[in-house]
Amino acid sequence: MTTELRVLEPAEWDEWYGMLELAFGGVTEAPEERALYRSLTECERSYGVWDGESCVGTAGAFSFRLSVPGGALVPAAGVTMVGVASTHRRRGILTSMMRRQLDDVRAGGEALAVLTASEPEIYGRFGYGIAAYTTRATIDTNRVRLGVPEGTDDVTLRLADPAKALGACEAVYARRVPTRPGMLARQPGWEKQALLDPASDRGGASPQLCVLAERAGEVVGFARYAIKPEWSPAGAEGVVIVRDLEALDPAAEAALWRFLWSVDLTSTVRIHSRPVDDAWQHLVSDVRRCAPTQRDGLHLRVVEVGAALEARTYQAPVDVVFEVADAFCPWNEGRWRLTGDAKGAVCVRTDEAADLALSVRELGAAYLGGVSLTSLAAAGRVREIRGGALVEASVAFGSPVAPWLPHGF
Repeated sequence: MTTELRVLEPAEWDEWYGMLELAFGGVTEAPEERALYRSLTECERSYGVWDGESCVGTAGAFSFRLSVPGGALVPAAGVTMVGVASTHRRRGILTSMMRRQLDDVRAGGEALAVLTASEPEIYGRFGYGIAAYTTRATIDTNRVRLGVPEGTDDVTLRLADPAKALGACEAVYARRVPTRPGMLARQPGWEKQALLDPASDRGGASPQLCVLAERAGEVVGFARYAIKPEWSPAGAEGVVIVRDLEALDPAAEAALWRFLWSVDLTSTVRIHSRPVDDAWQHLVSDVRRCAPTQRDGLHLRVVEVGAALEARTYQAPVDVVFEVADAFCPWNEGRWRLTGDAKGAVCVRTDEAADLALSVRELGAAYLGGVSLTSLAAAGRVREIRGGALVEASVAFGSPVAPWLPHGF
């Protein structure tokens, strides 16, 4: 059987995307969702694998800017829409697409590639490490009290039409991006994703709602949410489903959480994705009754070691030589000397003796500061050669706040 891998032509998009839907279970997306992702697809960065006239493989990339430790927004390929027809599995199609994609990412000058994984075990063999985690929670608001900091009562709240409030919400979001690694600066068109709300996906919940937090006439935070009415013989037991929440200061954030806690006819707040160090966990009276769970979020691949390590800053002075293994992208193989601090960094090839040995997968996991090199070493994934180098590098690579990806792609 002969297959052909080629760049996607716009006229092929419907068949290409239809194959992707089939690979993910065969449920056709709502028309508005399909239309949005058609408008966002960068065909010149997308690939199809064709068997005759049939599309049997898909992969694409979005041109993103990713926040990294130090606040810089670094160009990154957002790997997306990856699928292989069930009739063509285990024939090297996925590997061929990953090979072509990473070669093109490198040629385009992007030092990083990122993705969210439907199956986390798939992408490790292509050099991706889990760099950011996310927290989910289901909170019993009848039994869990919420304490708030001083100044919370100075924040006023206003319900707003989500579409009309989009500009104000995006302004808050843009100010938040440099403050937490792993966040994506919105590229043109991506603001529409925040409003995507197909009725077929609501599962009995209301259309999207929006509340703005204001101080002295300025929007300082927002929450987008939905309400799912539920009733029992004892009365109302509705659920508040939190979709987005961003705020510029602790009081504004607490005011938004307090509002979501107190929506009439509800007894549960359900959080689908928040940072693992999110502030609400320190406001609640009983975190056990919030049932927090953690799962993988952003997977990151270092495409160019030198450029990637120079793009971020380090929270403590560091001077280490890494011995990097990278069979899939052999241009990264070898020894790299990283010197840096909170002001910047330099990373160049060297013939000096290695201090630490690891694969590019572990380098990607540690890159945003949410996974420590010491924890990877404890799992046997990083090897210390020079005594003291592991602690030095691990402290330097850390981040004061946990990395987090606020939305999928």
